[in-house]
Formats: sequence, C-alpha cells, structure tokens
Amino acid sequence: MELLFQHRSIRQYKSTPVADDLLNQIVEAGTRASNTGNMQLYSVVVTRDEEKKAQLAPLHFNQPMVKQAPVLLTICADINLFNHWCKQRNADAGYNNLLWLMNSTIDASLFAQNLCVEAESHGLGICYLGTALYNAQEFIDTLELPRGVIPVTAIVLGYPDQEPPLTDRLPLNAVVHHEKYVDFKEEQVNELFSEKENLPSSLQFVSENKKENLAQVFTDIRYKKQDAEAFSAKLMDTLRKQGFEL
Repeated sequence: MELLFQHRSIRQYKSTPVADDLLNQIVEAGTRASNTGNMQLYSVVVTRDEEKKAQLAPLHFNQPMVKQAPVLLTICADINLFNHWCKQRNADAGYNNLLWLMNSTIDASLFAQNLCVEAESHGLGICYLGTALYNAQEFIDTLELPRGVIPVTAIVLGYPDQEPPLTDRLPLNAVVHHEKYVDFKEEQVNELFSEKENLPSSLQFVSENKKENLAQVFTDIRYKKQDAEAFSAKLMDTLRKQGFEL
C-alpha cells in the first residue's frame, strides 16, 4: 500500500465536516485491528463540539489544530467495560495491574493506527497528539473517564489544508536486528544519524536554539529531563487513582 509510504502529519485543516457515516467507517476499521485476546481493551471519545474542543485545547498546549480540525479523537486504554462484563458474569477479573495496563495500551495503539490508515485512505489527514499522557488527569476530569480508563493519545482528523513534505526516517538498519539485538558502536550511531543531523531543518533548529548539535535540541529544548520526571510522577499518580496497582 503506497498510502503507508506517503503519511504526513497534518497540522492545518479545512472547515469541511467529516460525514457521520465516514467517521463510523473509520472507527470501525480501527476495531478490526489485532488486540489482546479479542478483548478490545480500548475506547475513543469523539469530540466535534466547538466549545468542548476549546475546553480541551489548553490541555493540548493550545496547538491550533485542536480547534481547527473538525474531529478530535481521544484514544483510551480501557479495562472498564471488560471489568463490568466479568463482574456481571461472576468472573473474578485481575486486570488492574501493570501487565494489563500495557496490554490495553497496546490494544489502544493498534486501534488508533488502523483508524488513521483508514482515514488517510479517504483523503483525510491526521496528526497524533502525545499531550494526552502529559495531562491525563485533566482529560479524565474533562471527559469524565471512569476508573480503569486512561487516555493514551489523541488524534485530530479532517480534510488537509496543507501538503507538508514527508518527514525523515532513520534507515532500516537503525531499527532492524536479525536473530539477536546487536548494540551500536560509536561510528554506527554517527552514520545512522548523519542524514537527520544534516537536514536543513535540523541545522536550523540547532542554530536557532544555540545548541551544539541536534541531540541537545531534543534533550535541552524539546523533551527536557526535568519535564519528563515531573509528568511521569503526575502520570503515575493518575494511574493509581484510576485503579491500577503499580
């Protein structure tokens, strides 16, 4: 499928609405994804109301596409429904632990990727928003998510109003290991990241941020250690409040 090789993250959208039947088809395609034990441990909150999107926008650090795109999807790892079913059938569920948090997160991620591919096959654009994890508790409060439900990611969806260039990717030998994992030598790391580091956009990032190299842009500007530690502690507290024993 050439479609998979043409993926672009879209951050500007037309106001054209997405028809209900098309959106239902997109979400149904998500449900056909592989999942743990055919338990479907995920859910999605569909937000189309302008006021609700405006309410959620600050939790996504006010990225303009959150309010601009006609559809905002909050994808959740969800053991709540399955727990209800087990309880009503006198079955003792033990899914409020790390293993099932991971399983449901994987299920939710596969569901999300399937629906994204389906959306793109109809000419729609999408963009993942990692901010759902950063502000998980606030999303839980705003969307009234019950215990056992954790927002994993969010996706904006609509008709593109831009055609950005394809983003760079590391070569295959950066991610593929045959038979066993072979760790990287210094010269291999330099070779694997050479193209990324020498892109005009990367050189511009380094210059604008007055850093020595692109790695420092990531560690010192984009994804700082102190931020990660603070959001990690916040997320761990949220997971426990949602009933996961970690």
